[in-house]
Amino acid sequence: MSTNSGAGGDGEMKKINVRVPQSLLAQIDEVWEERGYANKSEFIRDALRDAVNPPTQLSAEALEHLAESRKQRERAETVSQDDVKDRLGIDD
Repeated sequence: MSTNSGAGGDGEMKKINVRVPQSLLAQIDEVWEERGYANKSEFIRDALRDAVNPPTQLSAEALEHLAESRKQRERAETVSQDDVKDRLGIDD
């Protein structure tokens, strides 16, 4: 393990070697730049952070509300933000 100091504000950086299947590496190569990462290492560090500290999960109640909202939209029971502004006489 070697040390690479000064990157990313998380303190001292350590280098690790990881073996991954060629197919996974090909997928990483396809997406890291598309998603706005400066390099492949930054992409992998971010993935590792998500694995250690997973993003917040929505509650079952929130998921139910989202499902109901989708159904309302499909039934055309929703109103656009612009329509609401027009009804209330609000200008940007």
